[in-house]
This record gives sequence, C-alpha cells and structure tokens, in this order.
Amino acid sequence: MDKFPIDIQFKHSWRTYQQRVLDNLDNYLLDGHLHIIAPPGSGKTILGLQVAITVNRPTLILAPTIAIRNQWIQKFCDSFLQTDTPPEWISREIRKPDFLTVVTYQGLHAACNNINAEAEEDSEELSSEEHTRPAQNQNLENIVLLLKALQVGTIVVDEAHHLKNEWWQTLIKIKQRLNPVIIGLTATPPYDVSANEWQRYIDLNGPIKVEISVPELVTEGDLCPHQDYVYLSQPTDSEWDNITSFRRNIENAFHSLKTDATLIEAIESHRGWTNPTENLEWIYSNLSFYSACLIFLNACGKTIPQCFVEITGNKNSRIPAFDYNWAETLLDFYLYKEKEDFKLYKDHKLKLEADLRRCGALENRQIMFSKNKKIVSSLTSSLSKLNSIERIVKFEYGQLGPSLRLVILTDFIRNEFYANSSDQVFDLNKIGIIPIFEKLRRSKNENFKIGVLTGSVVIIPKDAYPTFLAKIRVLGIHNIECGCLPADDDYILIQRCEQIKNDIVNIITQLFEQGEICVLVGTKSLLGEGWDAPSINSLILASVVGSFVLSNQMRGRAIRTQNDNADKTGNIWHLCCLDRTSTSGGADFEMLEKRCKCFVGVSDSLTIENGIGRLHLFTVASSVIMEESNQKTMLVAADREGLKHKWQNALETGANLVDEIKIPFSDIRGYKAVTKLYLNKTIAHLSAALGFGFMEFLIGTVQSLPRALSKVRSLNQLYLLLAFFGLAGLLIFGRKAYKTFKLYIKYLDIAKDLQQIGEVLLNTMIKVGMVKSDIPDLSIHASLDKLGGVSCHLQGGSTYESSAFINMLQEIIAPIDNPKYVIVRKSLLARFIKQKDFHTVPEYLGRNKESASYFAQQWEKKVGPCELIYTRTVAGRKILVQSRLKSLSSEFVEKNERISKWK
Repeated sequence: MDKFPIDIQFKHSWRTYQQRVLDNLDNYLLDGHLHIIAPPGSGKTILGLQVAITVNRPTLILAPTIAIRNQWIQKFCDSFLQTDTPPEWISREIRKPDFLTVVTYQGLHAACNNINAEAEEDSEELSSEEHTRPAQNQNLENIVLLLKALQVGTIVVDEAHHLKNEWWQTLIKIKQRLNPVIIGLTATPPYDVSANEWQRYIDLNGPIKVEISVPELVTEGDLCPHQDYVYLSQPTDSEWDNITSFRRNIENAFHSLKTDATLIEAIESHRGWTNPTENLEWIYSNLSFYSACLIFLNACGKTIPQCFVEITGNKNSRIPAFDYNWAETLLDFYLYKEKEDFKLYKDHKLKLEADLRRCGALENRQIMFSKNKKIVSSLTSSLSKLNSIERIVKFEYGQLGPSLRLVILTDFIRNEFYANSSDQVFDLNKIGIIPIFEKLRRSKNENFKIGVLTGSVVIIPKDAYPTFLAKIRVLGIHNIECGCLPADDDYILIQRCEQIKNDIVNIITQLFEQGEICVLVGTKSLLGEGWDAPSINSLILASVVGSFVLSNQMRGRAIRTQNDNADKTGNIWHLCCLDRTSTSGGADFEMLEKRCKCFVGVSDSLTIENGIGRLHLFTVASSVIMEESNQKTMLVAADREGLKHKWQNALETGANLVDEIKIPFSDIRGYKAVTKLYLNKTIAHLSAALGFGFMEFLIGTVQSLPRALSKVRSLNQLYLLLAFFGLAGLLIFGRKAYKTFKLYIKYLDIAKDLQQIGEVLLNTMIKVGMVKSDIPDLSIHASLDKLGGVSCHLQGGSTYESSAFINMLQEIIAPIDNPKYVIVRKSLLARFIKQKDFHTVPEYLGRNKESASYFAQQWEKKVGPCELIYTRTVAGRKILVQSRLKSLSSEFVEKNERISKWK
C-alpha cells in the first residue's frame, strides 16, 4: 500500500481557518514544511490528517503521550474512515511501521536508542520534557531502513514544542535521512527559549506559515466564551504553625550571621577588603559579591572607608540594609563561589553549611532565605485547596446540575491514600488524585457522579458500569478484572490490563461525554494536553505548574466548542493559597501571576488581554476579605449568559492580538495630575522668579529714592543694589523652575523615546537576519494611554518576530545586569537639559562587535549621540558599575511588563 484509500473523506464541514490552509496548501508546501500555531481546540489534529491525506504518501505521526497517540487514530477512524475498528495498515509500533504509523516521541527515541519503550512511555507523573536520556541513536539506522522501505514521505509533529529536549536530535537525523514533508502543529510554540533553541525548533518544523489566536477563534465560533476564576484560601492552622516555626528558624539563622566572628574574620581577610585598589578587575567582575561583603560588614558594626564605597559608584555613601537577599549573595560567595581566598576556613564552611541545612535555609547548594522551597511548597500544596475544590464542585453542580462536565487536573496520583476497606479512613494531608477523589466521595453528595482516570488507576460510578461493559464488548474485549471499591461499593475499580490499555482513555471519555460521569479527576500529564472532551464546561487546575506551555495546554481542555451545544461556556478555576505575611500575596500568588501571563481572556472593562490584572484580585490574606472575594467570584461565575455578552462586546474592540511591552505610570497621584503639577509648578516658579525681581525693583526704587538722593552718589549704585535683590529671587525660584520643567519634559517624552528605540531595534533585527517578513509591512507603534502608561509593539511581523522584538526591547529598558555591550546615551534634552542614560545592548545583538556597532550606529541616527562600551575590560567594568546604578531604566525596575492585547 503506497496511497491512502481513494474513498477517504472528512465527514464534517471545515472551519474557516482550516479551509484557508487547505486552499493555499500548494504554496505552503513549496519548501516541504507546514508549521501551524493554533490554540487547543482549534482542530489542528483534523487539519493535520487532511494535509497528510492530500500529500498522499506513507505517513509517520508523532505525539507527546500515549493518550494523544490513540486519539489521533480514533479521530482518523471516526472522522475520515467512519469506523470504530482501526484498519490493519495503521501501526502503533515504530519497530513495526505500516502505511500510517502513529507513535510517541518517547517511543521513537526509545527505539532509536535501544531503550525499553514501555518504560519510557508509562512514566505518567513526569512531564514529557523530563525524559531527556542522551540520544546515542545506536539503532537509528535500522529504524530509518524500515521507514525507507515503506517510502515514508510525510512526518506529522504534534505539539511540536516538546522538541526542546533530547528527542529533537533523533528527529533531525530521521528528517535528514528521509527528506519528508514536515507538518508541525502546536498550540504553544516555545517563545520563551533562547535564540539557539528557537532556531533548532524552526529547523525541524520550518517557518511558521499559519498563526491563529484565541479571540479569532471565539469570533468564528470555533472556541467558546470562557473565563478564568481564582478561588482564594489560607494555609491550615497546622500548615501555618509549620510556616511560622520555619520562618522563625530562618530569622534566627539570619541574625546569627552578624554575630559569627569567624565569618566576619573570613570576609575581612578577602583581598577585596584588604587591598581593593589593586583588585579592581576582580571587584568589577564580582560587584554583587563585593557589595554584599560591604553591606554585611556594615551591618556588623564595622566602619566602611569612603573609598571602598566609591569603588561601587555609590558616591552618596549610603549603604543598604543587610537583608535576606544580600545574605543569600554573601553566603553563596563564601561557601561556593570563592575557593582560593577562604581555604583556611574549610571547617567553618562545613559547620555553617550544616547549620543552614538543619534550619532549612540550604538545599542542593542553594541558599534560600527569602523564597524558601519549604514555604513555597506549603502554600502551593496547601490542604486548604481540598476544601476549595469541594466548594467549587458543589457550586458548579448547583448551577448546572446533571449537565455539569467538570474536570480536575493535578500533578500526582498519591496511591498511598487508597483505602483497602471501609474501615480505613486516611487523614488527607496531601493534594493528589486519590485525596481529591476521597474528599469528594466522603462529602456524600449523591447527585454528582465522580470518576478517576489516570494511567494506573481508573474508577467509575457503579451506575456507569453497565455502559462501560457494553463499550468494551463492542471492541471485542471480555473478562476485564473489575470490582467494587473496597471503601465504597458505589464505585467500581477497573484494573489496568493489556486488553484495554489503548482504549481505556477513549472509553472513560465517552462515559464522561454521555453524563455517566459528571466530575472527572485526572493527572495533568494524561489529560492536560491534547485530550479531547468537548463537553467540558468547568475545569479546576489543582496543579502547581506555572510554565507557559503546560498552563496553556491545560486551559485548552475547557475552551472547545461542542457541536450539539451552541450555548456552551467554560469556567476555568485556579486555586491560590495566600500568605498573610506577604504584601504581594506570597509564592502561590506569584505562581498564579506567572501562569496568567501565558494566556488571554476577557476583563470587566471589556478588553481581551493576558495577565492577572484583568481579574481584579485581593491579595490581603484576611479571612473576611477572602470570603468576600470568593463570594463575588462565584456570583460572577454563575452568570454564564453575561460571560457570552462580555466576549461579544470585547471582540468588537479589536481585530488582532498584539504582543507589546508596557511601562505603567508609577506615581500614585496619576500621570495627568503629575504632569499638570510639574507644568503648573514650572509656570508658577518662573512667574514668581520674574515677579520677585520686578517687585523688588519697584519696592526698592520707591523706598530708596529719598535716601538715594542724599546718600547714593550715582544711580548706577542704586540699580546694582536693586539688581542684587532681583537676582536673588531669580536664583531661588529659577532653580525650582528648572527642576520641575526637567521632570515635566521627562514624563512628556517617554512614548517618543520608546518609539525611537523600537525603530533602532527593528532596523538592527533586519540587518542581522532575524526578520523574514516583508520589510514594508513592518512598523513600530508606541502610545501613551490616559493613565500615563507607555506601550510599544511591532506591527506586521510574524509571531516569532514580534516575540523576539519584545524580548530584546525588555532587555534594553530593564535594569542593567551583566551585558557584553552597553549604550551610554548623551543628549541635550529639550536643547539645554543634559541627560546621560545607560541601556543594555540585547544579548543576541551583543554576541559580536559588528551587530553591536550597527545597533549603536542606528541609535546615533534615531535617538541621539551615544557611546558603545565593551564591558569585558577593566575600564568597561567601571562603566558597567555606573550604568547599573545610574541607568534611566532603573525607573522601570519590576514595572515594565509584556502583555498581549486585542486591538
């Protein structure tokens, strides 16, 4: 067999973007690649199958998990062959390929490296990116010979972002041997990787040909209206006791450093302290360590000579307070980074390491005072989240009743909480599949039907068992080992076996779709990516993952449309345990912030954008405030009809999803108030200065005229006296006028400044070959909003070009770290106010002098006079120190943010 059967045909109608791809397929495939980026639920699988059928050559399909591998086969049979039984020419084994071979990345990697395939594929509780055994490829040639014998001419790479790890080496070699058509499909391209990793990704998948955003698909009706909701909680009493006790130990360990005579002696013995002027090169290369030493010794009551401070560029001689962050820097330097100068203190270092490890401040050679892993774990895995899950499930069932289709995704199974009898009642002290199931089962709400689906544990309601048996008999499967759950005979435990290994996910999914199961609990690794159940209308993310890729994938389960339910909406619930001692909300809230940057949604102000700001959350961990917040959240979540109207109205405000950088105005008084204030002050001070001089002149003239006639020998003397008073007034008020006018100009000019810097960056990207789009289509857009926030984005570029532009623009305006090249900007602001700013030359452009020099030339042309400084010399290090302290970008510390917005 060398072609697909002639009667194969897709049984449904094509979506708008799918039809557009198929209509232009010949042009897309001119270079042998079709690379598509589209959200979960957009129909990439169906499109990939149709493209493979159109190419019409033996095909290899690669998927990230067994469940998704089986789903490809299921969708092909359902939507194209219209049969429940896969034909013999479809293979699931790479060692026994056929006309259509569907395998996992792990399976291919295992076969090419003589690794047991099942051992690679069955490790469910690890994400696929963690399988990174070195690719020796001892058996690759044998696999290639098998594929060549079949004349495989098409390779479909599903969820292609998985190729960031070792598997890509195997795939690149196979691609080189076969020279096939590559169809790359993903919802989450790895924009957050290095330029080298991105190039590797593009080398396999080819340039991006089609990009589709979530708002576009909601507009077309291909994705349903959806919203993210956050349910807040606090640590349990026992968790809080552990946290406070742990923090107390950390605090004691921190304070003991300042009384550790040996540590003080060791730091004072270092050459950076004993003879700094002869060790300037070391100091400028290790400024953070040197600063930490000075700050520590100052906290210990030692006198810091002024010359030591001035070396750091800190001429005002104010030494910061010694805090947790500086303690981490100091101890990292003392224990691990500096090996020569502290040789005599080996025994003390071992003792200090043991003390830090005992109190929990040291783990795997990482010092953790400020963000300790134990505290982070206490918050992210808090048992309070079990109560949150129970309340959300009851709330959603109260709203939707039997039509509820709710999925709960988490990280681990936790088999140790499985009860072997009704007498075994374990204390649920960990988050996981079994604890969540037990929490819901014990609530004895007989209305909603709970199921569990993992690679090793499958539980269904007893009422669903007859339907289950009917489905496996259709597949010709008999004598499956099943039995009542020992702890509750209302549930059936289905034993995993080879007979149903490839079909169990599909069968349980069907039970869920049909309403035999209302609440399904599963692991993120099995159900969080690629799994298809369009009926899902509620999703609870009980996972601690915050990564760009997996966060977006998990949400994608709930935003798909359902063919027989045009009114479907999706509620996506995030769980967050707040730390009441943290003004920012704590580590779990920070994880939630990171997650929310990965996707867009609708806000109350009817904008579509990413970020947690659109959810308007309270971060104060007060029981009363949190309860009020949760009640308000549930009130909004109940209004699914209102959610549809929000999306309809928000979609009318734009046409494209734009990736941009935003610098919000930071003054609490507001942008308009501040600029008006500075302008008013300027006018007032200038007027006062001139008025004072004039008034003094008049008053002096009137008062001094009689005496002048008798005492002053000439009018010139009188005028000099009056001029003195006038000049004094001008100096006093004129100085204030100068300062306020300078501030006014600064706030007035930021948008224009960012526009010019953006143009410099774009021109340099074009020069170094980072831009493949048509140059006339590209432009930089910078704007100032009503609140004084400045936004900037690249218009007309591809998704990658826009993403790379924003990444490098962030480098330019962010606080300077340790770049290879720095731009020192020298200009005359408003023609008479001198200004000296420092900016990083982005890492990618600073790799060689040629591209860095071109960047500086463009800066001269677009922004103004500047100097390009190479920081890898002693002189350059001095400039780098100054730039860290004086950079204009320091005004934007932790304030500039990357956002995606529908415009």
